[in-house]
Amino acid sequence: MCAILEEAPAEGPAPRRIRLGIGDDAAAWRPSRSHLSVIGSDALVDGVHFRSDAMEARAIGHRAMAANLSDIAAMGACPVLATVALGVGPAAGEDWILDCYRGMHALARRYGTAIVGGDIVRSPATLLSITVVGEVAPSHLCTRDGGKPGDLLVVTGPLGASRAGLEVMRRSLDLDDTTRAAALRAFAEPEPRIAEGRWLGRSVSLHAMLDCSDGLALDVSRLARASGCGATLLDIPIAAAATAVALAAGDDAHRYALEGGEDFELIAAIAPRALEHLAERFERHFGRPLIPIGRLDPEPGLRLMDTDGSARDLAPSGWDHLSGEWR
Repeated sequence: MCAILEEAPAEGPAPRRIRLGIGDDAAAWRPSRSHLSVIGSDALVDGVHFRSDAMEARAIGHRAMAANLSDIAAMGACPVLATVALGVGPAAGEDWILDCYRGMHALARRYGTAIVGGDIVRSPATLLSITVVGEVAPSHLCTRDGGKPGDLLVVTGPLGASRAGLEVMRRSLDLDDTTRAAALRAFAEPEPRIAEGRWLGRSVSLHAMLDCSDGLALDVSRLARASGCGATLLDIPIAAAATAVALAAGDDAHRYALEGGEDFELIAAIAPRALEHLAERFERHFGRPLIPIGRLDPEPGLRLMDTDGSARDLAPSGWDHLSGEWR
C-alpha cells in the first residue's frame, strides 16, 4: 500500500468488521456469516470517463467512487470496503492525489464504506481502478436475469443530465447558472442509489435490477436479454437539465437520456400487480417517484413506442468503453 494513501485523511472509525486497514501489505475483514459478499470493480480513464483539464481532483475521486458504489447498489447490497489503484498522469502532483483521495473518501464514508488500501503508480494518463466489496442477505440479492415477460420496467430518476454536463464542459452554451450547475453536478458528482437499491431488493415483487451506467437503451437491452426477454420502452424520463442543455446545443434530449449513460439511476423489473403499491411506498420513503418506463416482452429485441401508438425497433446504443464513443 502506498505511503500517500497512509497519509491521507481517515475521518471517523472504520466499520467494525475491518480488522486491518491501510498500513500493512493487505487488508483483512470479517465477512458477515448471514450475508453473501458481492464484489465489483470499475476503471475510469482520463479523457474517456472524466476530464482532468476541466474537473477538480476531488470531483474526479467522487465520480470514480460513485460509479463503483452504483454497481453494489444494483445488487441490492450494502458496500463495506474498497481498494483503490490510482495511476497518476504527468501533470498530477501530491496535492492533486490527496484531493482526489478526499473526494473518494468523503463519498465512501457517507455510505459506511472503508477504503482499506490500494496502490499508486506513475502512468501516461491518469486512471482510477476501484474495487468495492459489499454484503447482502441471500434473499435480497438482485441480479439482472430474473425478469419475466409482462414485468414493468421502472427507473429511480430522470436521465440524461450527466451527458448534458459533459456537453457543458465541451462547449460554450447559452445557459442560465442554475441549469449549468445542475448539469455539471450530475456529471462530476453523481449519487449512487445505495439506499434505493437495498429498499427495492427487499421486495419479492422485484425480479431484476441493474444500474443505468451506459445509457437507458443499452442497459435495458442487457436486462431484457439476460432475462430471456425483449423490451418495449413506453416513456423516457428526461432530466430538466438535459432538456435545457440539449435545446441550447441543438441536440436531441431523448438521445441524452437513451444513450448518454452514467446517470447511475437504477433500472428494475417489477411484477405488474405490485407496481402501484411499491411506487406509492417508494415515493413516501424517498420523496420522489419510481418512474415507469416500459415492459418486458416475450419477443426478443428492443422497441420504442411512438406517440401514435406504434412500436419501432430501437438499437441498443450507448457508451462504448473500448472505443470511448457513443454507439
